[in-house]
Amino acid sequence: MSGEAGASGRDSAQVEVRELRQYFRALSGTLRLRLVRELAMQGEMSVSQLVAALRVSQPLVSWHLSLLKRVGLVRIRRTGRQVYCSVDRAQLQSYQDLLATFLGGDSGK
Repeated sequence: MSGEAGASGRDSAQVEVRELRQYFRALSGTLRLRLVRELAMQGEMSVSQLVAALRVSQPLVSWHLSLLKRVGLVRIRRTGRQVYCSVDRAQLQSYQDLLATFLGGDSGK
């Protein structure tokens, strides 16, 4: 029976590793880090506002936003033709808690 518990623990650790890898991969790009920082500092912003603030092309911003959205770090809201983005702080905290748990620490500290 202890082998089963060990296997379950390994499966859980593999899931944690996969989720953390996605999180770090999403944040590994300089532009994606800048996008998350800008959204965290300014709150909700339109894609055109992000383009102006970051001084990069709209297709590039949209592509990086889609990667961040895929891992749940950014929320997208559409109003007509305008697209608004914001950081999903709950998901960001969830990833931080997962990292703390994975490293064997207490996420509350």
